[in-house]
Amino acid sequence: MRKLFSKKLLSVLLASSMVIGSASALTGCGSKKNEVIKLNVYSQLANFSGKQIGWSADILKKKFNVELNIIPEGDGVFETRMTSGNLGDIVVWGADNDKYPLAVKNNLLFGWEDDNVLDEYGPYIKKNMPDALKKNKELTKTITNGASDKLYGFGANVALNSKDHESFFYTWDTRWDLYKKLGYPKIKNLQDYHKMLKNMQKLCPSDDSGNKVYAVSLWPDWDDAMVMYVKAMATAYYGYDELALGLYDPTNGKYHDALEENGPYLEMLKWFNDLYQDGLIDPDSMTQTYDEMIAKVQNGGTLFSIFNYSGSLGYNTKEHTSAGKLMYCMKPEDASPIVYGMNTQGGDRVTTIGAKTEYPDLCMEIINYFATPEGRMIYQYGPKGETWNYDKDGNTYFTELGKKTHADGKTKMEKHKGSFQDGSIQAAFSTWANDAENPDSNGETYNSDNWKSNVKTPEYKIQQDWVDKTGCKNLNEYMEKGGNYVVAPATSYSASAKDDELKTTWAQVTTSIKENSWKAIYAKTDAEYNKCVQKMKKDTAAYGYDKCLKWCENEAATRRSLEKALSN
Repeated sequence: MRKLFSKKLLSVLLASSMVIGSASALTGCGSKKNEVIKLNVYSQLANFSGKQIGWSADILKKKFNVELNIIPEGDGVFETRMTSGNLGDIVVWGADNDKYPLAVKNNLLFGWEDDNVLDEYGPYIKKNMPDALKKNKELTKTITNGASDKLYGFGANVALNSKDHESFFYTWDTRWDLYKKLGYPKIKNLQDYHKMLKNMQKLCPSDDSGNKVYAVSLWPDWDDAMVMYVKAMATAYYGYDELALGLYDPTNGKYHDALEENGPYLEMLKWFNDLYQDGLIDPDSMTQTYDEMIAKVQNGGTLFSIFNYSGSLGYNTKEHTSAGKLMYCMKPEDASPIVYGMNTQGGDRVTTIGAKTEYPDLCMEIINYFATPEGRMIYQYGPKGETWNYDKDGNTYFTELGKKTHADGKTKMEKHKGSFQDGSIQAAFSTWANDAENPDSNGETYNSDNWKSNVKTPEYKIQQDWVDKTGCKNLNEYMEKGGNYVVAPATSYSASAKDDELKTTWAQVTTSIKENSWKAIYAKTDAEYNKCVQKMKKDTAAYGYDKCLKWCENEAATRRSLEKALSN
């Protein structure tokens, strides 16, 4: 599940850092000393095309005399660049099991250990990411059938240690003020939750602009092999992790495919259909964009979200909270949301350097910069001293400007052109995980939610009400206190490559599942719903669902074996 969001959401949230390099490296190989060097960054995760602008462009130019040109993924982009033999100067991969192996096999990437580039220009990476580098070398071995163990990069979201888990991702945000008005009813399961949402809608039928309020507003932008929100609901409720064409239980290794009779995906699909039949699903859900959805959240048009970014982060403005309105965590008692273990090996989104670059040393310096604590902080929060800093005790804090930019990315920067959002680094790569330890701080992480400076006494009565009723200071304490959650162990698992025949079958099967799932959500009767599900099963079977399932089950077995190895 997390992999999908990282491709879309985390392009804004991801962070990094690095050490300023030598003057010779800053000028680039064979370049004029004062000439601005333009580097092409081909990023499969980017949602932006063109020249990097704003505050980050100013920092990169000042430190490295560099301008970045961002090239996002699109139809035929990889194939065109591969044919030319030049992927770009810095290359960011959305996954290490799809097109990445082709780049390795065709020698399109620069070996980081060639000419001592890593030693000389990536010292922080070499010293602090040994497990992530080892994982990449092992991946090369697998791709080349043992012919090579070259080092080409490292995966995203690296942790300094694996002793803890990340912050909770599935937050079960609910309109707490309406829950309070209902008398804090006991919510044990999804049926209770449905009833609660219906009662909330009766209490609050209209949003801030007089439009109808729905329990939830969905969006299709991020659908992958299945409908995103449906599979995510199973992850939030049962703690099953998305794995290919189904859901994986980290507690026992059992794999639940999407079409399993009475399985978690179909269970959640029916739950959303029940909401729809009860007038609780935004009818625009199947066709709207994420931006259109979040505008409704900000306007008070929804009552819950299993994610904070489409819930509390959008709704909890000063205007709402000062008026006694709040969206915050309130999960059903039976829900056991997943939380991800910290991983010193990194994930599957790899940051690399193109083989044809004229400036491998400079590319390494830039990547290394975003792997140091300062660079990691700058990547996510902006210029040090302008938007954030450390106090005399080493605790991290936002400046007054930083508080504004963190709350609203459209805030104008004071010393740079444009807004904070304009200047956010559009390459969408990651070094350290958000919840990884920041060595420059006083025991804090890169996650601003948990900085001492941000853990304060509630400002408004409705916030204090949540604290008083739950007995917890924040979300993580609330989740930990209940103890009802599933930790997904961090391993070196990376999905196997599919052959061309399976890719074709996979595309047909997943398209059918998504299309028929949406039709099932919108079914007006149970009979119509059942008809949609049966059609989905019949069509996918004809396409070759059994072949896809066999591949998925092998992947689940591989993941399970790696998890077992951790306890040996």
